[in-house]
Amino acid sequence: MKKILLVFVLVCFSLSVFFACKKEKEVIIQPTVIDNSDNNSSVTIQYLGKLLFYDPILSGKKDVACATCHHPDFAYADGRDLSIGVDGIGLGPNRHFLISTFTKRKSQTILNTAFNGMDENGKYDSTNAPMFWDSRAKSLEEQALIPIKSSVEMRADTYPEDLAIDSVLARIKNIKEYRTLFATIFSGQQQSITSSNLAKAIAAFERSLTAMNAPYDRYMRGEIAAMTDLQIQGMSFFQINGCGRCHTGNMFSDYKLHVLSVPDNPKAIESDNGSNGTYAFRTMSLRNVKLTAPYMHSGVFKTLDEVFDFYNLILNSKSRNPNVPNTKIDPLATILRPNNTSRTAIKAFIEALTDEKFDRSMPKTVPSGLNVGGNIK
Repeated sequence: MKKILLVFVLVCFSLSVFFACKKEKEVIIQPTVIDNSDNNSSVTIQYLGKLLFYDPILSGKKDVACATCHHPDFAYADGRDLSIGVDGIGLGPNRHFLISTFTKRKSQTILNTAFNGMDENGKYDSTNAPMFWDSRAKSLEEQALIPIKSSVEMRADTYPEDLAIDSVLARIKNIKEYRTLFATIFSGQQQSITSSNLAKAIAAFERSLTAMNAPYDRYMRGEIAAMTDLQIQGMSFFQINGCGRCHTGNMFSDYKLHVLSVPDNPKAIESDNGSNGTYAFRTMSLRNVKLTAPYMHSGVFKTLDEVFDFYNLILNSKSRNPNVPNTKIDPLATILRPNNTSRTAIKAFIEALTDEKFDRSMPKTVPSGLNVGGNIK
């Protein structure tokens, strides 16, 4: 009886703090994938997008696919601090160079990118959704084509950047299965294999990758036993300690750019100065973060404890990056108080944001006949 009473008290306190007693705000239990563009999100176009996502035909040397750095085995990230694109071999942390170099940043998961930009009220615009660590792209469609043009991610030096997309489209046009799929899906168009349709197909598949049935989601739907007492307590500490000021809403991100002074990765060729040279990077969603270590844009923190330690060190606006003056650190980052008492509970709550039952299926073959996922074995 005492345990039931304790749980009830914790539940009431947690919910009152978590939603700050703002009754006008709707609790978004299961957000709907909304596509405000003209992208046809039928199962057929998702199938085409999935094939393209796993097909190395999109890369210059035909050795890298989107899935190389966004693989289901690593929750659609790659488990590395800095990703390895062209001229690499192997998968995830075991991937290594042949003759190339690291990419600029850690690979982000694409799980739930369908909801990028969602505000505290569950509203978002898929045509203006921030993508990449520096928010330089504004939709999944725009994002889909950028790695194809990147020399370190997919293009290599096979063709000039301005010819990358046309070169890939020419390859696709030479493959009968792709010609048939594009013609069927984009029927009525004089040219079905275009850069726009290529982006739409990949984006449609990416929008299908959602993981929104974590213990937290079930708890919010009334399944009180879905979260432990420690996780419920952590939900309160999450707000009390200031984490929820940036990791807000149902996606636990404000999707804004913040200057934090995260250290550069020592493997990087040069300092990563973020969005427009400001050293600002977008707030990552905390959903499934348990599965996507290491952390931050530079991948320098291997564990959540190291992330907590970082925030404790910048409490007094003391920069951890020599390129970021103390005065430039976002004040929201310097008011966090993840002390030893609260961090255990907060970590437990963050684990409650994990949903491992996402689509992990991979095509057995791709239309090009190349290795599924690129040179990952």
